[in-house]
Amino acid sequence: MPSLMSPYVLPILMLIASNVFMTFAWYGHLHYTNKPLWAAVMASWGIAFFEYWLAVPANRIGYQVYNAAELKTMQEVITFVVFSIFSVFYLGQAITVNHIIGFALICAGAFFVFRA
Repeated sequence: MPSLMSPYVLPILMLIASNVFMTFAWYGHLHYTNKPLWAAVMASWGIAFFEYWLAVPANRIGYQVYNAAELKTMQEVITFVVFSIFSVFYLGQAITVNHIIGFALICAGAFFVFRA
């Protein structure tokens, strides 16, 4: 079983963390639509700074054992999972059957990327 610090596991954990930051940077301001747009942009930019400090090293470390297509596929699947949780618990929006079907298709695509 690989350790948490292995290049197989660490990039996945870092991509999950970076996606939490990214999701808040891109969509967190929707919870505060009464604030000026410039404030939302500045806050989002500040949050995204930390997202990059996780995403860039995650990809650099992961590239030791995964190819670029595999890293990008992981990123997309992680993004959808994190966003789905964020959407339900932070924005209070339900996940629909269409969302689930779309997610299943993304996972099917991921299967073929990693099978190649």
